[in-house]
Amino acid sequence: MIAMTPTATDAPDAQPRRRLPIGIQTFSEIIEDGHYYVDKSGYALDLINTGKAYFLSRPRRFGKSLFLDTLKELFEGNAELFKGLAAEARWDWTKKHPVIRISFGAGVLKTLADLRAALHQKLHEHETRLGLAAQFPDARSRFIDLIQRIHAKTGQRVVVLIDEYDKPILDNITDSTVAIDMREGLKDLYSVLKDADAHLKFVFLTGVSKVSKVSLFSGLNNLQDITLDARYSAICGYTDEDVDTVFAPELPGLDREHIRNWYNGYNWLGTSVYNPFDLLLLFSNRKFKPYWFETGTPTFLIQLLAERQFFTPNLSQVVAHEKLLSTFDVDHIPVEALMFQAGYLTIDSAWEIPGQLELTLKYPNLEVQASLNDSLLQHLSGGLAIPGPHIGRLYRLLSGRDFAGLKDLFHAFFASIPNDGYRKNQLAQFEGYYASIFYSYFAALGLDIRLEDATNHGRLDMSVLFNGEVLLFEFKVVELTPQGKALQQIKDKGYADKYRARGEPIHLIGVEFSKDSRNVVGFEVETLTPVSR
Repeated sequence: MIAMTPTATDAPDAQPRRRLPIGIQTFSEIIEDGHYYVDKSGYALDLINTGKAYFLSRPRRFGKSLFLDTLKELFEGNAELFKGLAAEARWDWTKKHPVIRISFGAGVLKTLADLRAALHQKLHEHETRLGLAAQFPDARSRFIDLIQRIHAKTGQRVVVLIDEYDKPILDNITDSTVAIDMREGLKDLYSVLKDADAHLKFVFLTGVSKVSKVSLFSGLNNLQDITLDARYSAICGYTDEDVDTVFAPELPGLDREHIRNWYNGYNWLGTSVYNPFDLLLLFSNRKFKPYWFETGTPTFLIQLLAERQFFTPNLSQVVAHEKLLSTFDVDHIPVEALMFQAGYLTIDSAWEIPGQLELTLKYPNLEVQASLNDSLLQHLSGGLAIPGPHIGRLYRLLSGRDFAGLKDLFHAFFASIPNDGYRKNQLAQFEGYYASIFYSYFAALGLDIRLEDATNHGRLDMSVLFNGEVLLFEFKVVELTPQGKALQQIKDKGYADKYRARGEPIHLIGVEFSKDSRNVVGFEVETLTPVSR
């Protein structure tokens, strides 16, 4: 994967630079120590004023923990922290509510015993803080008793904030027995939130996955899911406006459009946002790199895509029903739901009819497109050593129009795939398997790729726009189609016609594979030069 070098801009500083809150999830620390802060307190007030119990799913490192800490400071009435923010004039600072905050973000719990011990420790911390002795041996009874006694002691209903509610499950997702144990243990704890309703002022749960209500939130009917509520699409993350205003002092020297293409694009039916972790590290290091992706390489996801033989080019244009994206459980994990909830796909468009919502998904940005396809290539070839150098070489070959070198490059890569890789993949006899490898290489470069490119004569397999030139690819398997047919089809169908108006060189490339030799056996190129006017 290659991150292109940004072009410097010379916009003057509009305001003094401040400290970057990299890795800081504590609201008071950000405010008191003078860090940049994107005000989310208005969202908090909107939630409090319109409902009582909420659930929000967002990918990792999107600011969920910071938002919960903002809610905590708001309910505890720490007015000094909100000077100049949306909440300052809209909140009644004379009223304060006790807060129970539980987070599963730190550490990895490997057994049900670990989970129980962690729950007792978290409840003990709140009991000690309030001078209350534990009265029950099990976590469920201890939790509801704590809520009731806090209400009785303070005279105020209790606020419960649960962060990373699903992490004990996700940390064990490859061991279904342990994951199910974690799910059942958490289900017992969360059932308290229904039974304690009369003692609760506000409830907010966050996590990465949206585990089925039937399996985890059984009976918790009042929990309002705002994951796909357009009003709250930007409740976590930074918008374009935030980048141009709050972070204006950080922009000089960085290509603004490149920032947008590389990091923006996460969407939940409303305003698109950037992942905060990415932008803060970009502003700190001044280099375009896959900061977010590298914090959690999706090994399990890559294995799942391989096991289910998912046609990887389809990842850029997945169509899924809203209910499918809301389905996630230990014993039923749709690939589309996992990729959407984890942040590797996001919403491109929505089509709605009464009672139904169909969503088209896409990569959110170039960071995810390039990094995910790089990981897919590593998995396919058995390690980092092969695709890494090949991707860099691909960029150089494209830049130099070296099509003979391009053929040799892909021939070498297909030869590097272990025999087991072909034997286990049922798609290896079809052109889609080979096309997906071509696609992943170009996608790993972060290039402008069009798949199943529609023309008035049919659909071209793949087109690539690069450095003011157009590359049109058609793929064939020679055992299924006579050799020499790939390039001829591009010409016969007139696939180049729709690109002629661009006035750029157009390269027609027919690529042919053999399922017997498991490699490229034909690579014909014909170039159409633009007509001078």
